[in-house]
Amino acid sequence: MKAVVINQYGEAEVLRSQDLPKPQIKSDQMLVKVYATSINPIDWKTRKGMLKIIFGSKFPMVLGYDVSGEVVEVGSTVTQFRPGDQIYACLDTATSGSYAEYAAVSEKVAYFKPQNLSHEEAAAVPLAAETALQALRDLGNIKTGDRILINGASGGVGTFAVQIAQALGAEVTAVCSPKNAELVKSLGADRIIDYTTQDFTKESVKYDMILDAVASRSFWECQNILSSNGVYVSTIPDFANGAALLITQLIPGKKAKIILLKSNGKDLAYLKELIEANKLRPIIARTYPLSEIVQAHAESEKGRVVGKLVIAVSS
Repeated sequence: MKAVVINQYGEAEVLRSQDLPKPQIKSDQMLVKVYATSINPIDWKTRKGMLKIIFGSKFPMVLGYDVSGEVVEVGSTVTQFRPGDQIYACLDTATSGSYAEYAAVSEKVAYFKPQNLSHEEAAAVPLAAETALQALRDLGNIKTGDRILINGASGGVGTFAVQIAQALGAEVTAVCSPKNAELVKSLGADRIIDYTTQDFTKESVKYDMILDAVASRSFWECQNILSSNGVYVSTIPDFANGAALLITQLIPGKKAKIILLKSNGKDLAYLKELIEANKLRPIIARTYPLSEIVQAHAESEKGRVVGKLVIAVSS
């Protein structure tokens, strides 16, 4: 099969097309023909060696987590899916492999693809939308009427977070640039803060939750605009927020948390319901062919992508 691999850590140019054997599936896995995948920051951070302590140096390494495709073969203990099923999935964090024509996908991290999305659209959903959902619902415990601020509302996680928070009944304040304000408003934001002219950490409003989807402001900078029992959630486990997490667990009141995605089919089923009810939609900045993965990585690294970059793998 055709795959894009890295044989060393480095800049985007280390990504190379290579012929590899199809993955050998385990009893709880499916062999899936990958029609599309998408770019997430973890992909290029892995490629650059920033996560070497987690992934080691076993090459060749096939990157990529999001999968939308067709089940070709199922393992002996797989019960929910059959060959021919159209599925979408986010591969386990400890593995990767969607930059390829075929991927081994665990049954527990997959669900049936939303019927109203193409494979390219569906591939934009799993990692980013599951991250947003778990941050808001599981860490933020948001409920109807809560005030939520989302920093980085026009990015991959942010565009999903605005819609999911709105679907959960929250009052959403979105932080983004003025050029993306109309898009974010169309996704359900009640209020927009232009970060180029206003520092949202100086707000007089108190929020029940702050989701920093771009991890640009720490808990310490945001704590003054949190309600007395408010929750700050970051997408990056850096030192400042790691320390805040530990400290705030020991004392009552405001909490700092870090979202670490736990990919699972149940959340994909929930997201499918929202998508098919037209309450959630992926925002796709651009679709690249697999042969242009280097350019896609370079664009993602600039940090200015609105929504997601999708990779068309097979037709």
